[in-house]
Amino acid sequence: MSEQNNTPSRPSAGDRPVPADLPDVNVSEDGDVADHRRPLLRAAKWGAVAIVVLTVLSLALWGNFRGTEGLWGVLIGAAIGGGFILATVGVVLLTSNTSPQTTVVVMLGTWLIKIIVVLGILLVLRSMDFFDHTAMGVTVLLALIVGLVSETIGVITTRVTNI
Repeated sequence: MSEQNNTPSRPSAGDRPVPADLPDVNVSEDGDVADHRRPLLRAAKWGAVAIVVLTVLSLALWGNFRGTEGLWGVLIGAAIGGGFILATVGVVLLTSNTSPQTTVVVMLGTWLIKIIVVLGILLVLRSMDFFDHTAMGVTVLLALIVGLVSETIGVITTRVTNI
């Protein structure tokens, strides 16, 4: 019984691990520091790359079938669709260090502004004939779909620390 009384019930200060001995849970396997913006940054990168690839493929296709008008339609469509999608990620990144309420208010406000801007652009472009309207419409829709899918994949496949 005397041995039991001599053993301390709590570990001494010298037995505790020092912070340098513990693994850093905020560093991912690729060495990048994982913060809450990392999925958004990856979504922006994947979305931008996907829209550029779509634009190049669409330029080749529509340029071949519709000539210069098709090229202009693709460029306008990619700018409208890609800009609409990538602006959302940009706004979320800009408000990522604010409160959730601020982020939601800014998101809804910028969504309304984006809708007004797109409608204004479409009203101005409606009477112009230097571009192919079909090429623009198809490219806008494809840019929206490709942008959303690639950003979703970028967010879902990002490895982040969950504690």
